[in-house]
Amino acid sequence: MQETHTKTKIVVDRTLCDGNGNCAAAAPELFRLEQDDTLKVLRDMVDESQRAKAEAAVRVCPKAALKLVEER
Repeated sequence: MQETHTKTKIVVDRTLCDGNGNCAAAAPELFRLEQDDTLKVLRDMVDESQRAKAEAAVRVCPKAALKLVEER
C-alpha cells in the first residue's frame, strides 16, 4: 500500500486582508508584513513541521482572510 503525502497550501483572500499582521506575529517563518502593510507569504506550501504554525496564523486572522487547502 502506497502512502500518499498531502501538501497544505496557504491561501490569502486579498480582498479581506487588511494587513494587521497577526499572522506574521504568529508565524514569522511563513508571513511578513511589508512596509506598506501588505502581506507577503514567504512559503505558500507548508509541510507537517510547519502546519501548526500555519493553523495558528489562520486562527488569529481577524478578517478570516487566510485558509489552508489540502492538496494531493
